[in-house]
Amino acid sequence: MKMGALKYNDLPEVKVDKSTSRRLVYTDNLMMVNVEFTDGPTENADPFHSHPHEQVSYVVEGEVYLLVEGEEKVRLNAGDHFAIPSNVPHAIHRLTSLVRIIDCFTPLREDFLT
Repeated sequence: MKMGALKYNDLPEVKVDKSTSRRLVYTDNLMMVNVEFTDGPTENADPFHSHPHEQVSYVVEGEVYLLVEGEEKVRLNAGDHFAIPSNVPHAIHRLTSLVRIIDCFTPLREDFLT
């Protein structure tokens, strides 16, 4: 990955599916992922998932419910943050037509690099 200043529009856009895309910035040990969802509001939450990576996230735009296994769901708006420890099942439920989230992971999500 190129070091120094990186303009958002210069980062390659990776289409995950027809309504989800991501742009990655990373070093050897830390990854930041700009995720954009355009399919909301969704009727249901995404399926729960977990991963060995620690995650902290920032809601840039839109509103979501954050679901963490064993906890009450929480409504998050632009400007809110959340943190997910390793291997904790979690999901989001998109409440607005557009949701943008910045996710940071350590270690790197190697599955995002392929």
